[in-house]
Amino acid sequence: MGAGLIGRRHAAHVAAEPLAALHAIVDPADAAREHAAALGVPWHRDFASMLADGRPDGVIIATPNQLHVEHGLAAIAAGLPALIEKPLADDIAAAEAMIAKAEAASVRILTGHHRRHNPLVRRAKAAIDAGRLGRIVTAHAFFWLMKPDSYFETPWRREAGGGPVLLNMSHDIDLMRHFCGEIEAVQAFQSRAV
Repeated sequence: MGAGLIGRRHAAHVAAEPLAALHAIVDPADAAREHAAALGVPWHRDFASMLADGRPDGVIIATPNQLHVEHGLAAIAAGLPALIEKPLADDIAAAEAMIAKAEAASVRILTGHHRRHNPLVRRAKAAIDAGRLGRIVTAHAFFWLMKPDSYFETPWRREAGGGPVLLNMSHDIDLMRHFCGEIEAVQAFQSRAV
């Protein structure tokens, strides 16, 4: 679900994987229909029409952030395991509610934190686990990012639930948790100063 930048990457990886088959592209945009045709798979405007045409083994949800909960709940209701791009939801309450529904239905969902599988990250984690850095007692991180104006031409990236913190910094926060354990305290500020 979702044939934007990240959805197309997922589709390409699935299509290139010999042990997997790309079932369909679900996205209402005409460009998504063209992309599905280029990949030789069916195109559907919505999840319900895709299900009516056949049932995949799972679903990758790479739609705009604001739709992750709606689409995740649809996958859970259909009993389909889902990889849901990060962020799982716009707020904690919605994420917790979706997780509770998935657990009650025994449907597996996974957040798309792919950076944990990067070879450099794996080596760093192995070094930490082996004690090569000693006992880590605190970590400080800086997230410096400049997004070009063109990045925000996609309207949903300017709405609540979009933006660099949920789209990009969430990866860095996940890696801090991966390397160091659960977060105990956060202190932050932002600035638009030049």
